[in-house]
Amino acid sequence: MTTAPVVVVTGASAGLGRAIAVAFGRRGLRVALIARGSERLAGAAADVEEAGGTALVIPADVADAAAVDAAADRVVATWGRIDVWVNNAMATVFGPVSAMTADEIRRVTDVTYLGQVHGTLAALRHMRPRDAGTIVQVGSALSYRSIPLQSAYCAAKAAVRGFTDSLRSELIHDGSRIRLTMVQVPAVNTPQFDWARSHLHRRLQPVPPIHDPETVAEAIVKAAGTAPRELWIGSPTLQAILGTLAAPGLLDRMLASRAWDGQMTNEAADPRPGNLTAPPPGDPGAAGRFGSRSRPAVVAVSDTTARLGVLALAATVGIAGCALAWRAGRGAAAGGRRLVDRLPGLGDR
Repeated sequence: MTTAPVVVVTGASAGLGRAIAVAFGRRGLRVALIARGSERLAGAAADVEEAGGTALVIPADVADAAAVDAAADRVVATWGRIDVWVNNAMATVFGPVSAMTADEIRRVTDVTYLGQVHGTLAALRHMRPRDAGTIVQVGSALSYRSIPLQSAYCAAKAAVRGFTDSLRSELIHDGSRIRLTMVQVPAVNTPQFDWARSHLHRRLQPVPPIHDPETVAEAIVKAAGTAPRELWIGSPTLQAILGTLAAPGLLDRMLASRAWDGQMTNEAADPRPGNLTAPPPGDPGAAGRFGSRSRPAVVAVSDTTARLGVLALAATVGIAGCALAWRAGRGAAAGGRRLVDRLPGLGDR
């Protein structure tokens, strides 16, 4: 019987979740795949096993807490434990707030926020008795820096971050050895831009620069191993988070135009219901249609490292500024003395 670690990935049937599942499979792990679409789940399971892992397919909607609990129970009944749980499932709606309905916002919240809550609770229920395991929350740069046309998604990702921060403090209080990490991801080349619900009249795209799902997935797998407090993936993520901390008002105005147009191509498209309430047919895999524009490499740093880097830079700038001011002060003082020496009756004061 294999003793390979057991990983659960939600939203594992396509896009980034599928790339994450395959990345774990590449390491010979046992991977449980949770998503709604049975057709795509079968394809994802085949990819995981071809990569060298063992797959367990569990159709479920993460918005249904009971279904997520049942999925966790099935994983433990099959493989005995859960070592890593990756909360990745998401849903979004593209369009201005004025075009959205309360039901749409509720559904995005149920999947993108409560889906991660449900997964976390299910994972904790099985990890607490062993006092071991790692929970990975797949977040977004948009959990810090909201953009226009995806209000419900941005709000849900921000809510995940708030929930995760509270839980982290509770685990520390309890002296728990369960590890909790959140990864903030950049724009990724996934198929969601061809099936997400949209109220817009142009074809969707991720805000450039765009990154390969496999590259981002590898960073997430490494985060599951090292469990930093947060992992910021991609230079756009660092820029968005740090820029928001430094000048949020300026970014509000910049994104009003750049992120509005940046989420659409010049191709016309009709609004569509998308996959918000039901999975679309077919199996598109992990990658979307932006391969020619997608970056095959990505930087990834922990939030602690990023903040220390900013502090070091600020200290360096401060020291340099003080040195310049000191030199300027000395020059001014010397100039003042020379001026005094030239004025009759003032040189001896």
